[in-house]
Amino acid sequence: MSFSVEVLAGIAIELQRGIGHQDRFQRLITTLRQVLACDASALLRYESRQFIPLAIDGLAQDVLGRRFTLEGHPRLEAIARAGDVVRFPADSDLPDPYDGLIPGQESLKVHACVGLPLFAGQNLIGALTLDAMTPEQFEVFSDEELRLVAALAAGALSNALLIEQLESQNMLPGSSGVFEPIKETHMIGLSPAMTQLKKEIEIVAGSDLNVLIGGETGTGKELVAKAIHQGSPRAVNPLVYLNCAALPESVAESELFGHVKGAFTGAISNRSGKFEMADNGTLFLDEIGELSLALQAKLLRVLQYGDIQRVGDDRSLRVDVRVLAATNRDLREEVLAGRFRADLFHRLSVFPLFVPPLRERGDDVVLLAGYFCEQCRLRLGLSRVVLSPGARRHLLNYGWPGNVRELEHAIHRAVVLARATRAGD
Repeated sequence: MSFSVEVLAGIAIELQRGIGHQDRFQRLITTLRQVLACDASALLRYESRQFIPLAIDGLAQDVLGRRFTLEGHPRLEAIARAGDVVRFPADSDLPDPYDGLIPGQESLKVHACVGLPLFAGQNLIGALTLDAMTPEQFEVFSDEELRLVAALAAGALSNALLIEQLESQNMLPGSSGVFEPIKETHMIGLSPAMTQLKKEIEIVAGSDLNVLIGGETGTGKELVAKAIHQGSPRAVNPLVYLNCAALPESVAESELFGHVKGAFTGAISNRSGKFEMADNGTLFLDEIGELSLALQAKLLRVLQYGDIQRVGDDRSLRVDVRVLAATNRDLREEVLAGRFRADLFHRLSVFPLFVPPLRERGDDVVLLAGYFCEQCRLRLGLSRVVLSPGARRHLLNYGWPGNVRELEHAIHRAVVLARATRAGD
């Protein structure tokens, strides 16, 4: 068996039929799995020495949430280093990253695997992986035929990443068109709620607006702030973090604005505050609803006039800082109750964002579980961590009042308990 012109043309057509990149990628790997009669196929994006799944077929859903580091997966490292078609024999000593992740065959190891590295010029941008339970499944396809498939996939992925870069940076004609992959922000999720949030982040990131990020505890508001900063012109400068809920009233002003030597007992030297540290960058104020009304007034002045005063100093310092604030409170109700200044609320909420609770994100819980499983596998030095079908059902049926943070702790605890149980057998 070999690829006919019609087959290759069909693959090319599938890459053009989808409405969006995700749809095209899914069509590609689904078509490849059918043409090659293999058990699983995946399209991976390469970034920062790890492979990030973009589309899968024949693999457990949680694979989409996993991040495969080269250090943790020697077979993927071999693909990244090869620069050409890589065939792994059934008796390969290198473990397959998808062992236990093919539904219905969790207890069996993958027998045959082909890896196709994808390039944009000389830059590695991704890989196609093809897996089969039959050892000789890919022997009928020549390396040249597989290179053609890789070339089609590489072209589609390269175009998608370039368009993503142009959209996120809002490049104008005449701007540098050098291809630079967009850095991942670990905001995992494909649900409509998360897709909408990611679109809103892209819209506001390139501006210099202050942003108020709302959402329940544990939903990932800090990740949203990091994504906004990374997508902004300020990304080359610091993102400074301050948890307002952890600030005693006596030191809160000094933490925000700094102090001079002798300003109070214990002030033995001049000290910069968070605003100075974030100059020309971004300041993320977590749990801003916990600030006292007096500090709210001083924060409002900074937002209005762009200057600060260190504690104990009469001089003003100019700062250029973008403020991102987060809260799990309803600040509108706090304003009505007199616990939060209305003018500060309006200054911060020019472009409000809301991070949805995990219970409203559907199958995202399974993707996030896959991400945490892979983290645990690396941290504990395990060969693999696989979610059983029963575990997936439980993840989807539970309400997760503690949101993503609760899920993370639950996965880590379950992995540790499973390891202990196996060790005791």
